[in-house]
Order: sequence, then structure tokens, then C-alpha cells
Amino acid sequence: MNKNLEEGLKLATEVVHIVKAEVHNDAKIVLCPPFISLASIDKVVAGSSVALGAQNCSDKVSGAYTGEISIEMLKSVGVSYVIIGHSERREYFLETNAQLAEKVNLSLKNGLTPIFCCGETLAQREKGIHIDFVNQQLTESLFHLPEADFLKITIAYEPIWAIGTGVTATSAQAQEMHASIRKHLASKYGNNVAEQTSILYGGSCKPDNAKELFACKDVDGGLIGGASLKARDFVDIIKSF
Repeated sequence: MNKNLEEGLKLATEVVHIVKAEVHNDAKIVLCPPFISLASIDKVVAGSSVALGAQNCSDKVSGAYTGEISIEMLKSVGVSYVIIGHSERREYFLETNAQLAEKVNLSLKNGLTPIFCCGETLAQREKGIHIDFVNQQLTESLFHLPEADFLKITIAYEPIWAIGTGVTATSAQAQEMHASIRKHLASKYGNNVAEQTSILYGGSCKPDNAKELFACKDVDGGLIGGASLKARDFVDIIKSF
């Protein structure tokens, strides 16, 4: 929840211009601004290599749900990705794995790519239950999907203890969890599907640690928070691939 409309447009415009001038790798780039900026930023990214995503969506199709934003609404303003189950949505708005499964279903039905978030708290990690906890999030929200639909999902692992804290998981910790997630996906869908699934790291990823994180075998990209609020930092992270 950052940037008003004018500030958001300025940031998006800067990102698009710098990406065009400097980014020569094949990284997929998605901007996920607040709802009020989506329709305007769609015009900014049009014709560029930058795609548009939303930070959330409703688990209902339409109707008397004042204040909610439906998938159909998002699609109508050019959105092609949607973040589902961010730890802040789970914590502050008490979103359940079952609700998130509904959001995933609606996204896929409407041709949007879900960026599905999972992750553990510091207490869960210290108890040694972090891997089981993350596996349960994946199982309860995604494992009902047929293989063809699951292949359309992007997963983002976000250690909650590393979001906005300045603490980053070490590259070894990130790799361990990403490998564990891939192993869990393989147990349901097989190695081929697991290998094809993009697993992003989200948790205080910055220009100075991105290269090391992205060098890990099972880290396929980043879900960038604070560092994405500065165009230069965000593009430097993209260039670190």
C-alpha cells in the first residue's frame, strides 16, 4: 500500500523506460500496483516487455461484496497476473487456504496467472515445522488442480520473518526451502511439472543480494517488495539474472 496515482504512474514510467534501455535478459517482468493505479498503468506498460499484475482479488465472482475487486474487473483493465495469498493478506485479513483455492480457481478460469504465496513465521522455523507448514499451504490451496492448470501457476516463497525486516534468508536457506517446495510438487504432479514450475523468492531481496539468491538452482526469480519502490533498484535486481 504505497504510492498515490501520480506517484505510481511516475514509478511505472521510470521502470518501463529503464527496462527498455538496459534490460537484455529474458526475465519476465510484472508490476503489481494498487487497484486504483491499474487502469492508468496498463497504458504505461502497453507495448513494453512489462506485464501488469494485481496484488489481490476477491474469491467471489460478483455481487453484494462492497469494497471487493473481482477477477473480471481486473481482467478488464489489462491485468494478466494476480498475487494470491500474500502473508499480509493471510495475517491481517485472515485469508484461509480454502479461500485462496477459490481465488486460484477464478484466476485460472479467467486466464490470469496466479502468483501463489507461501511461507512461514520465525516461530514456525524455530520449531522446525516450516517445511511441513509450507507444504500444507500448497496442498490445501493448489493440489486440487489438474496438471494442465497447475502448470499455469507461479509460486512465491516468502519467509515472513524476512519481509520488510531487512533480514534476508541466506541463499542456503532459500535454496533449501525452494528445493523442498519443488520436491513436494513432484510428489503430486511428478518431476517434469515440478521442474517447469517457477518458484520466486520474496523477502528483502535487494540489488546487493539478488545475484546470489538467483544463482541458487531452485530460485527462479523474485517477488520484490520494498526495493520495487525505487525504479533503479528494481531494474538492477532484474539485471542481476
